[in-house]
Amino acid sequence: MALTYQQLLVAVPAVIRAGNVPNIVGDAGLGKTALVTDVACQMGAVMYTTVVSLVEKGDLAIPVPPLTSDSFVDTRQYGRLANVQYGYADTLLRIIRQAEAEPNRPIIWLLDEFNRGTQAVQSELMNLVLQRRVNSLQLPGSVHLVIAENPDSTMEEFADSDYAVAPGDAAIKDRTVRLVMRPSLTDWLTWAAGSESHPQIEPLVQQYLRAHPQQLAPQEHGDDLYPTPRSWERVSRNLTELLKLPADQWRQLAVDVFSGDLGPSVGVEFAEYVKQQGQELTVDVLLSPTGHQQFANATEFGKLAVLKLWVGHNDHDGWKIADHAALFLDYARQLSPDGQFSLATAVGESSQQVAEELVASDKEDAAQLVDWLAHVATRADRGDE
Repeated sequence: MALTYQQLLVAVPAVIRAGNVPNIVGDAGLGKTALVTDVACQMGAVMYTTVVSLVEKGDLAIPVPPLTSDSFVDTRQYGRLANVQYGYADTLLRIIRQAEAEPNRPIIWLLDEFNRGTQAVQSELMNLVLQRRVNSLQLPGSVHLVIAENPDSTMEEFADSDYAVAPGDAAIKDRTVRLVMRPSLTDWLTWAAGSESHPQIEPLVQQYLRAHPQQLAPQEHGDDLYPTPRSWERVSRNLTELLKLPADQWRQLAVDVFSGDLGPSVGVEFAEYVKQQGQELTVDVLLSPTGHQQFANATEFGKLAVLKLWVGHNDHDGWKIADHAALFLDYARQLSPDGQFSLATAVGESSQQVAEELVASDKEDAAQLVDWLAHVATRADRGDE
């Protein structure tokens, strides 16, 4: 069970109003911090953040000498002695001052990356979560705590998680409300569109993800770098700057720059997608009289991308693959063996509608396409034709 960004915008304030502590759990880069920022804005709250992974034991209450002259004691024979007091973290001081200045305005204190802190740090923060205290200081009633965590393998939904985290104490789990966050392309694209004159994300990035929805936040990945909603935001900013350069320069840089955020496989694909703009293949082009010539001149990535786009938008007017089975098969046979396997897998796993329509069709071309897809998807050696 998991909630999208938009659903959490409703759930988190509800949990806070109930007097409970939301614990938002999700993979890195999904937008947990951005979510809490939006919740604070929605509630008219002032937001403060402590990144627990950067906290050391004792950071909330370290004995330090006060910096005013009245805080020192001068002795007659033994010099000057500091009157040591406990000094609270700057964040906590600002929270208290805010609560005193506007006692009726809510405050959200986000303890981000909570389970990436050490067990000692988590234990020290337990008084905040469980008793709302730091040593002798009681948190004001206007302060609402929110926890954000990466998954750990002890969580039922994330048995295969491999984040370097310290699993939370049972007391924390019992006193907080776990809200699992999942990626949603629809939610992300709604945010990315921004306004007509000021999109949050470059339109090319939005277009690419509409055609390749699985690349927003792939669940399975083999690279040490891989796409996340946060990395796509960085890609968008990099793309904006690259396109300001002369074409020969940005074309040389694109693969390496995008791979630095998305990993090599997706980085190369996205770079090719950007380079093809203005001459990219579309399904309408494939259906036109010049389709075969333009398909033959396209890159392998471009060929595979447009055929997968066709599969994913089979319900578009005039695009039904069952009505163009011979043409689709002709194009599919021109892919490399790996490309053919990828396309056949996409039809089998991602588009049940296409498969059902082909099987239900009484046309011989549709039956031939079904046989070919089944053969390609099941052959052991992808190099065999």
